[in-house]
Amino acid sequence: MIEYIIYKAILVVIVFCITLVAAMYSTYAERKIAGFIQDRLGPNRAGPFGILQPVADGVKMFMKEEMIPDVSNKFLFILGPSVAMFTSLMTGAIIPWGTSLTILGHQYSLQVADVNIGILYLLGITSVGVYGIMIGGWASNNKFALLGALRASSQMISYEIGMGLSIIALIMTTGTLSIGEIAAQQHGWHWNILYQPLGFLIFIICAFAETNRAPFDLPECESELIGGYHTEYSSMKLGFYLFAEYTNMFISSAILATLYFGGYNMPFLGRFVHDPNMLALLGTFFLFCKICFFIFVFMWVRWTLPRFRYDQLMNLGWKGLIPLAILNIAITGIVMWITGKI
Repeated sequence: MIEYIIYKAILVVIVFCITLVAAMYSTYAERKIAGFIQDRLGPNRAGPFGILQPVADGVKMFMKEEMIPDVSNKFLFILGPSVAMFTSLMTGAIIPWGTSLTILGHQYSLQVADVNIGILYLLGITSVGVYGIMIGGWASNNKFALLGALRASSQMISYEIGMGLSIIALIMTTGTLSIGEIAAQQHGWHWNILYQPLGFLIFIICAFAETNRAPFDLPECESELIGGYHTEYSSMKLGFYLFAEYTNMFISSAILATLYFGGYNMPFLGRFVHDPNMLALLGTFFLFCKICFFIFVFMWVRWTLPRFRYDQLMNLGWKGLIPLAILNIAITGIVMWITGKI
């Protein structure tokens, strides 16, 4: 029992560190990709090819002057970025990063917690994340920050509905709420993207909106709201909000890869590799390759598409994605009834 607890604690620390490093270097990757798209160099001063730029940015955040407005609610002002950062890290616990490793005769799973209601856990943590933004914007006692927080809360709540409905069709297809079991079912070419292409399209659009990424970055658009819900924040409190955004992008990419693109599964991998430990490590490697691909898609879209107007954003959510998600559920049910699966 003690050995199991120690192993889980080590796994939690490893996942935590990987998530932080991935979020940190996502900022570097985004600036490099943006530079490539816009025909410029991007960061190239801090270290070879600018590889130490995230470290320099982190030091800068720590060294900046810490300011808390006199008219703010100081407790909630500090709580807001803390909640945003905490909820962004919590979702990584249910992602299966691989199958399992056998070490000295003991089998160790590469999933921190295989919760049998993992999908509900995912949606629950996602819905709590909006509180960090709302609390920060309201506690700042700044009209621009409050408007950004109101935009963010209405946007995230609206698109959570479409995301939840798109996952219902996936649950109907897989017959389980466990993310670990969903990943295990996608061996070979049985990836859920082949069975739920419309559900995947709805899910990835909602993921863009949930992470406040362009073209869904209305809560923090500089041209209208100065900086949005984090206008009054400085130093590492601002850093927590920015870091939480990139952490959410990394976790969203991992969830997209796990739910729809096979997770750690790759076709034909078992034909060439027969050692279970090597299969597990290669599966983890391929999962991270898929995650890097989706992170690139997030960045590619940001530097390609212009920002929506707010009425267009809400119309897309309520009049476009939600009816499409309901239609997808109906089509899934009809196909399952015709094929005798229900």
